Amino acid sequence: MTKFEALGLDKPLLDAISDLGFESPSEVQEKSIPILLDQETDLVALAQTGTGKTAAFGFPMIQKIQSESRTTQGLILSPTRELCLQITNELKLYSKYVKGLNVVAIYGGASITEQARQIKRGAQIVVATPGRMKDMIGRNMVDISKIDYCVLDEADEMLNMGFYEDIKDILSNTPQEKFTWLFSATMPKEVATIAKKFMHKPVEITVGTVNAGASTVQHEYYVVGGRDRYAALKRLADANPGIFSVVFCRTKRDTQRVAEKLIEDGYNAGALHGDLSQNQRDLVMNSFRKKQVQMLVATDVAARGIDVDDVTHVINYQLPDEIETYTHRSGRTGRAGKSGISMVIVTRSETRKIKAIENKIKQEFIKKNIPDGMEICEIQLYHLANKIKDTKVNQEIDSYLPAINDVLDGIDREELIKKIFSVEFTQFYNYYSKTKDLNSSEGGKDKGEGKGSKEDIPSEGSVRYFINVGERDGYDWMSLKDFLRDTLNVEKEDIFNVDTKDSFSFFNSDAHLAEFILQTFTEFKLEGRFINVEISTKPGGGGGGKGGKKRSGRKGGGRRGGNSSYKGGNKGGGRGGNKGGYGKKGGKKRSGFY
Repeated sequence: MTKFEALGLDKPLLDAISDLGFESPSEVQEKSIPILLDQETDLVALAQTGTGKTAAFGFPMIQKIQSESRTTQGLILSPTRELCLQITNELKLYSKYVKGLNVVAIYGGASITEQARQIKRGAQIVVATPGRMKDMIGRNMVDISKIDYCVLDEADEMLNMGFYEDIKDILSNTPQEKFTWLFSATMPKEVATIAKKFMHKPVEITVGTVNAGASTVQHEYYVVGGRDRYAALKRLADANPGIFSVVFCRTKRDTQRVAEKLIEDGYNAGALHGDLSQNQRDLVMNSFRKKQVQMLVATDVAARGIDVDDVTHVINYQLPDEIETYTHRSGRTGRAGKSGISMVIVTRSETRKIKAIENKIKQEFIKKNIPDGMEICEIQLYHLANKIKDTKVNQEIDSYLPAINDVLDGIDREELIKKIFSVEFTQFYNYYSKTKDLNSSEGGKDKGEGKGSKEDIPSEGSVRYFINVGERDGYDWMSLKDFLRDTLNVEKEDIFNVDTKDSFSFFNSDAHLAEFILQTFTEFKLEGRFINVEISTKPGGGGGGKGGKKRSGRKGGGRRGGNSSYKGGNKGGGRGGNKGGYGKKGGKKRSGFY
């Protein structure tokens, strides 16, 4: 018996689960599904985003619905259009082997008459945003007077968005004897109020700690001057070749402005906010899911529909007003068991808010420094070297080799390597060699960090190391930290600031461990491959010295051209919105390592 069979699911659902490749239920699924299948009860489930909540309520609802009847029996309310569509698509995949079951999405920005037509044809399950649902009830386009099950998904966010009155009105059109299942990431008093008002003795389940952040997410903060916020954002992206991130701003105006500046500077960014048409939002989300957009700048409201499992970073360009909102933001990464990083850019006056968030999410933040220009150059140089090494040779080039060899005649190997790298590196170096330190005086660099050679090992402070393994070898910051700790047989806190890139990584230790670490990795082999560790020539890595909070570091990032769909149309190269390389106003071009 499979783990999903043990939950009591029928064969049509198990067949769909097999097709989808699900192997084991998540904790919220394991706790919710048996209760919802075996009991006719109301339910309050508290679980972080990215923990599989849609399947937790979707599987039981599909199994309980009478598909031979055309009556609407299930209603699911969600806060945004994107999430509404996503839930609908997932339920259709889950119910692919259930004959006659129809799931219809109701949301603003699309034809209300077409949605009404789909419902009239027979929709046993309706997934809706509160505003559009209330509108359709008012026009007698939908009948929810006979529903058996009602789901309030992301209940805290719906209430944050001001939907309390709409939800109250919608529920007043449903039968009292229905069963209500409420799913939420946090439990503010407003959610408790709605549970008390509309539910009868609900079963309560909690996955993890109430209001706490996911354990797979590392939280970092960077202190900069107010005018340096955007420059800091660019450096964090440049220091992470391959970044796939959501960047959060407070307002629609700031979201649009930051996205446009990023695109102007050559990053493949896109904006997502409420002033976009549904078509524009669909375009930018499709580009993001395909990783054509790697820095999605979004408002909190618009980002509720983002459910992508492999987001590497969340960057808080500005902190939200509510702490609960931070929990939702950081939940965009570290999903489905993967690790992620939530970065916060703050000014000195905002650092007090970090402590308040730590208390709420029950996790500590690591204070880090914005990388300096030379550290970024080092990271990009390693990235370029590995990209060249791993490039598949196009054999069509063979016929051109004689002419190419003639052109390069007389240049020795070392000189040729320097020239190849300089093609990409010089403009990048010229841009960063003259840039200032962005870190506020609140957080200077650790004293006594690595100097580059064994003879220069400092006697105190922390040391930054380079290691020649990374994400391509199957490591993220959590698993690489575990590997180092186990190999060195040291305590967990002895290895910190672990930053994994594509094919190499960095990590820190206290200075007194440096000689031991270098000796351990002398002639060290893993599965026949030499693992090389050396002191980084540009220590960086921010905080984490003897007095710092020690944790592991960040995962890789970067960009390739630009692709955006936002208010005012596409920006970049033609309709596809692609814009290559780095760009700088005033004709200063800088090339990226791709």
